Amino acid sequence: MAFRIIASQCTQCGACEFECPSDAIDFKGETYVIDPDKCTECKKTFETQQCAEVCPVPKTCVPAAPSI
Repeated sequence: MAFRIIASQCTQCGACEFECPSDAIDFKGETYVIDPDKCTECKKTFETQQCAEVCPVPKTCVPAAPSI
């Protein structure tokens, strides 16, 4: 499972893009998005997900819903 950014809460500050160790975050359109194919949830690198850790708006970088 990857993380996702809730676009309506994103302030476009860019903090997450620079902290992502797997280079999975890009600015597209009017917000940042996380590429689920690149997102590793920071496993084996950090104890917490760095996007969520640095985001100034709580609960904006969240686990993506599982695919059905």
